[in-house]
Amino acid sequence: MSPTTTPMTFYDIALAPPVTKHASSPNPWKSRFALNFKNIPYKTTWVPLLDISSVRAPLNIPASRKFADGSPYHTLPILSDPATGRIVGDSFEIATYLQEQYPSSGAGDLFPAQELDFVFAHDLGNYPPIAEAQGAEGSTAAYAKFNTNVDAVFSANARVMAHGFPFDPAVAEECKAMFSKRVGVPWEALAVGAEERGSYSGCLRRP
Repeated sequence: MSPTTTPMTFYDIALAPPVTKHASSPNPWKSRFALNFKNIPYKTTWVPLLDISSVRAPLNIPASRKFADGSPYHTLPILSDPATGRIVGDSFEIATYLQEQYPSSGAGDLFPAQELDFVFAHDLGNYPPIAEAQGAEGSTAAYAKFNTNVDAVFSANARVMAHGFPFDPAVAEECKAMFSKRVGVPWEALAVGAEERGSYSGCLRRP
């Protein structure tokens, strides 16, 4: 099936203005790369960080992770496809949907067979882990495990980027409070000095 000429709607996180310059959330970028790779026409709906839950919850897309108290951890990206009426949430599910629905589009297969043996075994601390995608088969199953491990790398190293994140100045304090809740520590404790920052690179190296 070829993608419709009507653009899909891609929901990304709006940070400091101009939002296109400061788009820096890793999971939406994974989906944006997938859309571009597949040459899918799409338009972006920018959602302020503080509005993600109010935008996502009514779409009835299950959260891919939960807080320690069991409440849903709502995130972006989300993709809405007018050709099928499907609304898909989270980067891996979006990539799977694009490959299954539009296998011949763009530059090729999003899940080519290859060795994916990276395992991240470090402690995530208080950060809620992503739920591994269910129902994947073949090479997609290997990518699902790989995605879970890559997500764990970002989660475990959230402190490295926290104090440099380009929050919208108008709501920066509220965004910092939200980020602290997600990581489970006070904002001040997320500061990382130059010497400590260097120690984080070790967990990104292959064993």
